[in-house]
Amino acid sequence: MFRFLKRFFPERIFRRKLEPAAERRVRLAQARAEESIIRTHVDNGLMFVDTLAEDMTFDRAIDAYIREMSISEPLASVVATRTLVILGQDLVPYRRRAVAGDAEPTPDGPADDRPKLRLDDASQGRQRTVKRA
Repeated sequence: MFRFLKRFFPERIFRRKLEPAAERRVRLAQARAEESIIRTHVDNGLMFVDTLAEDMTFDRAIDAYIREMSISEPLASVVATRTLVILGQDLVPYRRRAVAGDAEPTPDGPADDRPKLRLDDASQGRQRTVKRA
């Protein structure tokens, strides 16, 4: 029986292990597909919130969308969070908490609203010494 099935699924056509480069391409394609699905759910959730704005609050509308679409839990929490973030961008604007003089105008235009990256602060800090017995 096994030989019969082996004839239909030969190992040279369906390899069990992908090459490392092919595995990376598959993972990248999968990540892009998952992100596209999330983005589509967020857009539809926002449309759902806009449509039901007169009938229910936005958090109940998001919950209703997730329930009606039968979105499973890991994906549901991501969709709900991203939808709330987009709604929150309109309601609560981002304010930069910067010390006076921290914002330096760039040659291209006004100062950027993003916080300054401090990548080398850890390397410039005090180095710890380990006391050994």
